Amino acid sequence: MRTLVRPAVLRTPRGRLVYWSLLVVALLAFTVAFIIPLYWMTTGGMKSSPELARNPPTYVPEQWHPGNYADAWDELDLATYFGNTIVLIGGAWLLGLAVQLPAAYALSKLRPRFGNVILGLMLITLMVPATVLLIPTYLTVSDVPIFGTNLINEPAAVWLPAAANAFNIYVLKNFFDQIPNDLLDAARIDGAGPFATMWRIILPLSRPIIAVVSILSISALWRDFLWPLVVLPDPAEQPITVYLQRIADTTSLNLLIAGLVLASIPLVAIFLIFQRQILAGLTAGSLKG
Repeated sequence: MRTLVRPAVLRTPRGRLVYWSLLVVALLAFTVAFIIPLYWMTTGGMKSSPELARNPPTYVPEQWHPGNYADAWDELDLATYFGNTIVLIGGAWLLGLAVQLPAAYALSKLRPRFGNVILGLMLITLMVPATVLLIPTYLTVSDVPIFGTNLINEPAAVWLPAAANAFNIYVLKNFFDQIPNDLLDAARIDGAGPFATMWRIILPLSRPIIAVVSILSISALWRDFLWPLVVLPDPAEQPITVYLQRIADTTSLNLLIAGLVLASIPLVAIFLIFQRQILAGLTAGSLKG
């Protein structure tokens, strides 16, 4: 096996010292690069507004105000906008799985006619910048073809574009390709149809990759700002990311930063809870027969 450092070098005392020294330095550098922004954000929410505006800034708050977080929660009415965010993300996530799982299963195992052409057209959409698709997508949700429905200020305006995610379909299809067809043939012999095969065979084996796709979708939807801002002009319907930007000019800086910290906590918590599933899905590439 070829590596950057020869095994013979690693067996020498000097080689091990250099290797571990560089590894520790690199890990510390990356850790500091990630922790410093989190530290500034968290401590910024505990400072007073005059201290936040001071130049040069204070690295440690002169007076700690942890109550800023409770004040931000109450005064900014964050519970309402957290609820809006959960509705938008939960609906988009469920609808996305309902669309992406069958689509990936069909392209991988049912192999329809012109399936490769369909997959190629889907992948082409990944090469188009999101800003280029903004106006066509807006015109589509403002007057849905065939139905003639206006979805502006409706959660479906966020759900439908999020469900049509070519990247997630491609990732799921690649994972489904690794599942042996012998399992599907055995299910067909037992009388299972395509839907039963997907539900009873494919999905239970695909929990790691479904977890990865779910986390990627949820994090992308939680961070999304431009699309909810465009299709949800009614302030009462907006998610927390849009709401905090809207009130930025009229809110004290320390409460605004405290609100941003609170808005970031769910994503961090989701990663910490599901990190094992995420790593399992990223490293899953084959199945034992």
